[in-house]
Amino acid sequence: MPEPHLEGWRFGPGRPPPFLTLCEETEAPGTRHGLAKGGSLCGIPQDRLTVYRGPFVPVHDMACPGCRSQVLGDPEPSVGERLLHRVRGAVPGRPREELLSALRQGAEVGLWVSGPAQELVRRYAGRERIVEGGEPVEAVVRADRRLGLARVVHGTREFVVFIPEDGRPFVARAEPGE
Repeated sequence: MPEPHLEGWRFGPGRPPPFLTLCEETEAPGTRHGLAKGGSLCGIPQDRLTVYRGPFVPVHDMACPGCRSQVLGDPEPSVGERLLHRVRGAVPGRPREELLSALRQGAEVGLWVSGPAQELVRRYAGRERIVEGGEPVEAVVRADRRLGLARVVHGTREFVVFIPEDGRPFVARAEPGE
């Protein structure tokens, strides 16, 4: 059972946080560190630390960022954040700019698949509904390579992102489906 002040916080799915002892750098007190074998989690040698009889709480305001990241890890980016990163490098155009804005506002990625280009475009692209930015689709299909394809709906807008394995991504806007 987690400590009362840690209630609700989880190290990972369903796992309570590990118990780590609190320490501070003797010559520079104020920042809280987690004690590990031989020193702090962030690498301060043990002979430069003052150790306390209390827990290191990685979410505390005074927690060392290096120790915090050792315990909590870097948060896994969401699907939307990963797609945002890919779309930043996409072919410029109005659909790309609108999608970047939608993703920054938290638009949900409804589908992101990869596979043979011909099959994905046939099953998921909805070419008949594409109204802007879909000109490169035919070249991608003819190349017959692997493709990543994502669909994002935001309000009354629907976007299809094409991510060719050997080319620059591009964004098309489609009429919303039913």
